[in-house]
Amino acid sequence: MSGLLSAWFLAALLPAAGAVSDGVHAATADDVPLEAALHAALEEEFERQGLVGLAVAVVVGDEIEEFYLGEADREAGTPVGPSTMFRWASISKPLVAVRAVQLSEAEGLDLDEDVRALVPEFPEKPWPVTARQLLGHLGGIVHYSNGEVVRTRREYAEPHPFQDTVVALDRFKESPLVAQPGTRYSYSTHGYMLLGAAVARAGKAPLHEQVAGSIAAPLGMASLQPDYQWVEIPGRARGYRRVAGVVVPSVDRDVSWKLAGGGFISTVGDLARFARGLMGEALLPRATLDRMWTPQQLASGKRTSYGLGFGVSSAAGERVIRHTGSQPKTRTLLSVRPDSRRAVVVMTNSEFGRVKAVAAVAWAVLDQRR
Repeated sequence: MSGLLSAWFLAALLPAAGAVSDGVHAATADDVPLEAALHAALEEEFERQGLVGLAVAVVVGDEIEEFYLGEADREAGTPVGPSTMFRWASISKPLVAVRAVQLSEAEGLDLDEDVRALVPEFPEKPWPVTARQLLGHLGGIVHYSNGEVVRTRREYAEPHPFQDTVVALDRFKESPLVAQPGTRYSYSTHGYMLLGAAVARAGKAPLHEQVAGSIAAPLGMASLQPDYQWVEIPGRARGYRRVAGVVVPSVDRDVSWKLAGGGFISTVGDLARFARGLMGEALLPRATLDRMWTPQQLASGKRTSYGLGFGVSSAAGERVIRHTGSQPKTRTLLSVRPDSRRAVVVMTNSEFGRVKAVAAVAWAVLDQRR
């Protein structure tokens, strides 16, 4: 095994006390190499759920171990492997959150200023909306079905106009707010699209270029890119869904318009590199990350379970930083325990995949070996 069976796990792999009797070693669960234990647990869950393709990566300290099961393209017989590209879906939001906070640290973005100072194309609302509120889903921006979504109708000269994050606001910008900003937690992909437009303006470069230069490059994430349907992306996984109990190919729905809220794609290895980067200081100082991982507070004083770009919870006595993604062709999960420098990331091309259950079996093995 490459790295995970390091000194960090050595004690867990030694025979348990009392396991040796009269010179005969009684086999225990800890005698199974960690890689084999993880693969067996993941394979069992893969079969239980009837998934088409699955990629999981486990991070312990600086080491990353990847696991691949099933097919990236069932019809072509292409197996899932290290070069398989999966949509990030909503895990794109933490990417944008990190970039926004990077800009705020450099005084390029005031998180508490009305975003209209940077994006005047966003119509004036009854109350100002700030980047900090958008980061924590407190901006009152409509999601998909929790309020009226009003689309701006006009003609575009460009074939793919929503590559421009400001133009993409036409998808919802005329919509009324669903709540006064700061008073209610209301998850919103559209809110992150507005944040992405503000980041593009503040950073004076297209959003995907800023992410590539300030996040992907420092972490060695060579595959991360926008999932533009008109671009040939080698290794792109085909998606699958269930219809009347039958697994069939998914639709190739364009997600270019919501890049900041769910439009990136990469290998599972690069998602794991992002998770590993969050546990160090390659992206932001730890004190800043800790502030991002602090649950936000409503005007009423009540705290949410979401920080700035990340869900915040706990498990096995540890803080957990997390995000999931759900989109045509994919289900994804990012789960980081920064205090013990461990993480699990999950990507599947099965829309019916229960990624939390997949992550749970991996965490169970990791926790058993601590």
